[in-house]
Amino acid sequence: MSRIGKMPIDVPKGVDVKVSPENEVSVKGPKGSLSGVFDRAMIVSYKDSQILVSRPDDEKRSRSMHGLTRTLINNMVVGVTSGFEKNLEINGVGYRAQKQGKKLVLTLGYSHPVEMEDPAGITTEVVNPNRIVVRGIDKQAVGEYAAKIRIKRKPEVYKGKGIKYDYETIRRKEGKSGAKGKK
Repeated sequence: MSRIGKMPIDVPKGVDVKVSPENEVSVKGPKGSLSGVFDRAMIVSYKDSQILVSRPDDEKRSRSMHGLTRTLINNMVVGVTSGFEKNLEINGVGYRAQKQGKKLVLTLGYSHPVEMEDPAGITTEVVNPNRIVVRGIDKQAVGEYAAKIRIKRKPEVYKGKGIKYDYETIRRKEGKSGAKGKK
């Protein structure tokens, strides 16, 4: 039995959950609402402010979908209550970020500034010119947008310049050493 899949999801007060017979789960909370359609083989039930996910059999596909379905529903509940955020750091001389309305403007050493429009449901905040915080209620969308920002100038290994996650460590490489004295 899946250890993650069999754990119940506690639904806090102020969160409204609806489960349809077609396994469409809708979660509404103080930060917004999310919905998703899950594998029809999974059995999703909601009672006594807990969501339970069970599987019909022990086939490989059912076992793999069991934990995944439970985790995705749990992420929806966490998203509408507290939300998700990713922190990015910008390293490099002259590299910086600024906010212009709903646009994120990145100066990354290119001949022009890179402008990115915030997608629906995602907000970006520039804490200082070298730190960006991406927030939202959908964990996948937050991670995807943070990755799109990071890919605009990935950190390079020789000087460490670029955009990286705050928890990420860049393994630095030593530059070329001259071949002086060798014959």
